[in-house]
Amino acid sequence: MHPDWDLAHTHLDAPTAQLPAGLAATPDHWQQRLRRTPGGHLLRPDGNAMLTALATGRPMHLLHLTRSLDAIRTSGHLLASTGCLAAAVYGSPLTPMPGGALRPHNLGAHLLDARPDLDSRRDSTPLVIQVSPDHPAPGAGLDYLRLGPVHLRAFDRHRHALTPAEDHQVTRSVTDRVRAAAPLLDLMLATATGRRHPDAGPFLDQLAAAVPVMPYLGYLYFETTSEYLMLHSTSTATKDLAERGEMNNHLYKQLAFTAVDTMGTLFDIGRFRPGHQRLLDLIDAIEPGLSQHAAAFVRDRLCHRFTATALTPATDATAFAFTGTDTDGLRTAATPLLGQLLFREVRLLDRYPQLYHLFEQEKAAEAWTYWNRRRAALPYNATCGPKGEIGVNPADPHARITVWTAEQCARGLLHPTEQIAAVPAPRLAPWVFTPLRDRTDEELWNSRPVLA
Repeated sequence: MHPDWDLAHTHLDAPTAQLPAGLAATPDHWQQRLRRTPGGHLLRPDGNAMLTALATGRPMHLLHLTRSLDAIRTSGHLLASTGCLAAAVYGSPLTPMPGGALRPHNLGAHLLDARPDLDSRRDSTPLVIQVSPDHPAPGAGLDYLRLGPVHLRAFDRHRHALTPAEDHQVTRSVTDRVRAAAPLLDLMLATATGRRHPDAGPFLDQLAAAVPVMPYLGYLYFETTSEYLMLHSTSTATKDLAERGEMNNHLYKQLAFTAVDTMGTLFDIGRFRPGHQRLLDLIDAIEPGLSQHAAAFVRDRLCHRFTATALTPATDATAFAFTGTDTDGLRTAATPLLGQLLFREVRLLDRYPQLYHLFEQEKAAEAWTYWNRRRAALPYNATCGPKGEIGVNPADPHARITVWTAEQCARGLLHPTEQIAAVPAPRLAPWVFTPLRDRTDEELWNSRPVLA
């Protein structure tokens, strides 16, 4: 199995030591800092209900929303999707209640409640998926921000499918994006290595201005702010959910939909770019007073996370600079970032719906192989903690799967209604998001002056 997949998975009780040299923080510094926050106990395997359930090896129930119920009935298959879970059937945990009802995790409750308002969820049907692993096993926590090397290998394998014009467009665009954003990228390296300490306000304004140039920074910005919200919130709702062992997903969902008008059409966090004051206002609108330490946290955490996920472990972050670096230099020292940028650039091509399976199916097969070797039936998203996004490994040879349709009662509980003769299948669902995408930012970028 390629080591890239091990690097992409987090180990909550043993932080990775495979980081670039020169970081000011030790490998376990951030782990300890995050665990000292009000919600930090939810990061521990024994403090998070989802992780506790995974460790028991007992059957788990997941909520899955589908708009393709007829196709599932006909084919007998639930298909995997790409995204934060790489190649799993996306879901969120359900807790059995007396009488056979199932209580959704607060993430699932949000997804159910948002169905009338979101284009991607409208007219969807809730399914209950019962997964019975054949043995207890630690969960596989995936950090999609660490998938850059995987994306780069896929690009190198299949770039022959691009026309010369497409190949030039993709590679030139990535080069231009790095050149344009290089001053900020170098500032983040210098901050993460302790050589600079920029004021948080101007730094966040500079970050926000750079997101349209390099949308990947929007992912980092959003995930870091989401982590801050979920771990530092002390509201009654957050405390109540914490008593159930759940991180409060409503916080970052509210942040996303308030910060970006088009989130209801397509959940694209590459468009998350509030400036400093706007970010503080957004946070205080969610929970008054919560913004007090947000700017400094986001600056410090984002700079560390960027450096740790953008550079190869063999790179010395104190000796490398993005300014003046060409594509060959990126391939050597910043392989993960290059992979992330190429991945998003290819997805912006007009022909991507035809190329989707070519670029994604092999990555999916690698993920399934990795999970099977780890005996992981239920991988989960661990990018900013085990927040409740969990999926089914569709290639697991041992887990028993049962699927029902479900109805939601007035109390918000789900009740299984009809068992369906369907199981997860190791194939990817078709690409359906391109027609929904607002391409305004891409068109502005494509019409940019050619850089010398």
